[in-house]
Amino acid sequence: MTAITRRTLLALTGTAVAVQPVSASVSSSPKLQALIAAHATAYAALHCVVHQAGSSRDDRERADGVEQEALLAVCSFPVISRDDRRAKAKYLLAVEARGELDLEAHMQAILHSMMRG
Repeated sequence: MTAITRRTLLALTGTAVAVQPVSASVSSSPKLQALIAAHATAYAALHCVVHQAGSSRDDRERADGVEQEALLAVCSFPVISRDDRRAKAKYLLAVEARGELDLEAHMQAILHSMMRG
């Protein structure tokens, strides 16, 4: 049986906290900037679906899955430059402050990305 995380509860119950994401610094790589922007967009879309009147459980689960994949892409990105490390860490700290880095896969992706860099 899988544990119920805050993320799962968010997707299934229709509640979310709107928090402005921290953007990547201009000096970070375009690829990292694109991944962060994609996650910020997916998170905003999840927030909209969760608060949309009449949204179904399937709609919320689908939006949650897209947001999770986008977050895993940021977690998995192998940073090399100092600017990328700073931008990734700053963004993930903001995400963690919202309670969103709650899956084992997030930590595994972050640790694997450190080995690839």
